[in-house]
Amino acid sequence: MPVIRPETFQKLCASRDRLRDAIEPAPSIKDVAREAALSPFHFIRMFTALFGETPHQLRTRARMERAKELLALGNDDVTEVCFDVGFTSLGSFSDLFARRVGVAPSVFRRAVRMEMTSPDALPASMTPGCLTLMSMTKTIGPESPQFSRSAKAPSAARLRTRSKALPCRQGNS
Repeated sequence: MPVIRPETFQKLCASRDRLRDAIEPAPSIKDVAREAALSPFHFIRMFTALFGETPHQLRTRARMERAKELLALGNDDVTEVCFDVGFTSLGSFSDLFARRVGVAPSVFRRAVRMEMTSPDALPASMTPGCLTLMSMTKTIGPESPQFSRSAKAPSAARLRTRSKALPCRQGNS
């Protein structure tokens, strides 16, 4: 990976946030690259090297995550969710959703709603495992009684077992 100057890194991070959070219509790569003071080709190459996915892949993943959230918590039908996340074809949306998530949007909605215990809270199965692990570090931190100087830290094998049990969902299933 090429060495990236701090100001370029900040611009690429801002571009990633803009692409991920943009409401339709999404900004063009040409416009985002211009804001980052890079040519479109160099922008895509550096973006991919830094974040591990192209701007288009990031945008698609963000749209699928938003669709999952709307399907789980909203009352709109699948067609409205499709248009809300920026797709113009229900068939294309449903096909991509099924390939990325593993089930059709309507099946996903039914399955998630059956798991929900509160109408405004996502079920635990939709919480990324990496966030669950982060919350564990707060409860088993240096200040907690379980983590005294005399107590042994968890072994690396035990931590690997925990991380396998709680995988981080990336949406590229």
